[in-house]
Amino acid sequence: MKGVSAAGLCAIGARTMSGRASAQIPYADDYDTVVNLVEDGGADPNNGDSITPVLREYADDDTLLYLPSGRYYMDEQFRHTGFDNFGIVGEDDTTIVPANYFDFNDRDWNYRLFRLGISYNPGRNLRVENLNIDQTADDTGIRVIETAVDDGLTVRDIDIEGKHDSGTWGPGRFVITDSNGTGVVERFHAPDGGAWEKNTPGDRLWRGPTGIICNHYNRGRMTFKDCSLGGFPDNGLYAANGSGKIVIDGGHYENSQTASLRIGGEESIIKNATVSVNESDGKSNQHAIRVENTNYIRIVDCDVEVTDPNGHAIKSMDVGLLSVDGSTVRTAGDDVVHALVLQGRTDKARIKNSTFVHDADGGFSIWIHDGDDQVFVENSKFTGDGGHVSARAAIRCDRDDCEFRNLDVEQTGSSRRRSLEITSDDCLVYDGSYIGEMTPIIDAGSSTWIQSIYSEAVNGSAGLRLTDSSRDVYIKKNTIVNGIDDRGSYGLAGWGNDFSA
Repeated sequence: MKGVSAAGLCAIGARTMSGRASAQIPYADDYDTVVNLVEDGGADPNNGDSITPVLREYADDDTLLYLPSGRYYMDEQFRHTGFDNFGIVGEDDTTIVPANYFDFNDRDWNYRLFRLGISYNPGRNLRVENLNIDQTADDTGIRVIETAVDDGLTVRDIDIEGKHDSGTWGPGRFVITDSNGTGVVERFHAPDGGAWEKNTPGDRLWRGPTGIICNHYNRGRMTFKDCSLGGFPDNGLYAANGSGKIVIDGGHYENSQTASLRIGGEESIIKNATVSVNESDGKSNQHAIRVENTNYIRIVDCDVEVTDPNGHAIKSMDVGLLSVDGSTVRTAGDDVVHALVLQGRTDKARIKNSTFVHDADGGFSIWIHDGDDQVFVENSKFTGDGGHVSARAAIRCDRDDCEFRNLDVEQTGSSRRRSLEITSDDCLVYDGSYIGEMTPIIDAGSSTWIQSIYSEAVNGSAGLRLTDSSRDVYIKKNTIVNGIDDRGSYGLAGWGNDFSA
């Protein structure tokens, strides 16, 4: 049984409503009442009558509803709010079959299977596990689960087969309404994505559905563990506007608009995830990850790629502190694409122990826009065979006081590809290796300090270029092969450098 430990199985002696032993029903010993919806409630497991009336009849506090193996038809929303300790669980092959868009009883466009809790009347201690959703028939895409819970949310092993093609709300919405509450959504899979609104019968959403929403009502800690989402027209997993903490742990997200992961919240983290844009579907503005509306967010041990470019791999907007650690970011394709873009509204950032592989026709692996606070880039590697269209360097820095320490940068993919461009003031370049096909380091700022680096151009040009905007650059104990191409700098100083070819 998916995700169910031995401890989760009830002890012999727990009973269903009919009095029969329920030893094979997971979690039965956690509830006063256990209802086998087929044996006790008469639910049809053969895709016959809708089970929504049966769900309504038996839903109650301290109650577990059990759906044995079978196929269960639903043509109307099941709504249950204000509950305490309520659950719905199935078996590995328990399948829900939604009615199509035209046959579903919408009741003011409530195209949902399960609506469990609402912001003004949330539930508490909710469990939904082991349900397969068959949306392979035309026009059967529907929101599977929508929850609002104070505390104790567990949604696990929900497998959705088929494209979300009806133009209704996307598959999942989950919020924790209490700032001290917690919830987990684990192994929620919707790999087939969703259809654009104009291609659906619903045609009431802007662009189309989002895969998973955790919106501004979320105030607690929400964890999404080992989930997967295919391409959705309006974001993959959207959790950008709540005040609670968002944890993305593992999983695979790909090809959504505006981002496959769009994350905010307080002290949030994205870890161990794979995020990819490898199909554009003729559309634009697909970022792999977009972070915003957060005081502090970490991206740790992730694998991020954009290989069919029309957006950034990672876009950072209004963020107090962004940390990228131990991650690999790949960019490729016949266009310009940037790997990590730190906009001016990103205050501080630290990028460390990461690898950036750039094989696109042009673009920066890191682009630091002008802003008020420092950015640190350290102990990282930049490689690939990228080109020089439009954006020619691995790193471009337009912000004062940034530091680049112990970097290994090799950019030799095209004739004008470079390693580092600095247009800002008071930056530090310390330790590391910078190799470019053309002059690897170009400085156009003021008071740049460069120390203990190796810099070489493969084509034999100078290892460092100073422009007529360069002021008071200080260079110390560097190996700068073929010297400095000084195009009118002022106040250059330093000592202990090696300029030999």
